[in-house]
Amino acid sequence: MDKKIKIYAEVLEGSALDQFYDAMKQDFAVQGALMPDAHTGYSLPIGAVVSTDNYVVPAWVGYDIGCGMCAVPTTFSKADVITQREQIFNSIYRSIPVGFNHNRNDTEWNHEVLPKTDILAEIFNKNGYKQLGSLGGGNHFIEIGYDENDVIWIVIHSGSRGIGHATARHYMKLASGTNKAKEGHYGFTSWSSEGKDYIDDLNFCLAFALENRKEMIRRVISEVRYRCEGVAVWTEFINRNHNHAEEKDGLWIHRKGATHAEDGMMGVIPGNMRDGSFIVEGKGNPDSMWSSSHGAGRVMGRKKAKELLSIDEFTETMDGVTAKVGAGTLDEAPMAYKNIFDVMALQSDLVSVKAHIRPLINIKG
Repeated sequence: MDKKIKIYAEVLEGSALDQFYDAMKQDFAVQGALMPDAHTGYSLPIGAVVSTDNYVVPAWVGYDIGCGMCAVPTTFSKADVITQREQIFNSIYRSIPVGFNHNRNDTEWNHEVLPKTDILAEIFNKNGYKQLGSLGGGNHFIEIGYDENDVIWIVIHSGSRGIGHATARHYMKLASGTNKAKEGHYGFTSWSSEGKDYIDDLNFCLAFALENRKEMIRRVISEVRYRCEGVAVWTEFINRNHNHAEEKDGLWIHRKGATHAEDGMMGVIPGNMRDGSFIVEGKGNPDSMWSSSHGAGRVMGRKKAKELLSIDEFTETMDGVTAKVGAGTLDEAPMAYKNIFDVMALQSDLVSVKAHIRPLINIKG
């Protein structure tokens, strides 16, 4: 295969490699890379980056368009947050819907200037306003933690909720030419009407995902300020998608579970409920197509984790973190993921670590 390929992962299932190489066999695929957290996904491994020649593949972005990370430092006192942690934990769950829940009332958002198709407008108008400011489930989380200088950070991992999922499903069906969102490498040329529509709706979902994370941060800050003195330092706010596609140098770069990491670009890479998150600065490595990992990456699926992992061990390893620890979140236990410190070591050519945020509070669906 005469295409540029780079694999940063050391722990990788054969099925993930099969998915990756199958994608790279496509005529429109130009360059590919697998990040250190890569593992088997849908159509393309999670942790894969593939560039194409004027071709967009909805399944290579995935269902949660715009899923990504936001982080903002604050002036809250670490001691105050620790003292009030239980009250803050409970109040965030009252303020922000998690799992499949939405808000009871609409959340305002001025999005009219953003291009979108009639299909996406119909999807959004059903319950888009009520989904703004809601977390979702799975590995999405809200984290309050502190760095090496005891600066308190708010970190959020979430995406475009049902809006992005319905949009992705629509275009996967359209690309496959069937009435099913079939697994495979179906897509559109970027200049076709379908391709242009997908790109417009993709960008709308990216904007929605960002507004969703911002709204949750605003609510978290409000709850913390009710009990602690301080503010968010919005001038240092970081947002970085890890499910998206972008045009660069005439190619379309698809990142599916990979963080954009241009030279000097700030990013956030989460580890797990226990080990927290890393604030990083990109090094702009062209071998990874200006990308890095989006997290630690799973070593076992959710079903297997619930079958094999111990709640007692989960509880013990989460000592010091206020979180939901039990059967409902066992599939998110740290042991279900790769060692984040090993993952970070494997991508020293891609990013430099600026801060390590250790969690005090973790919110999950």
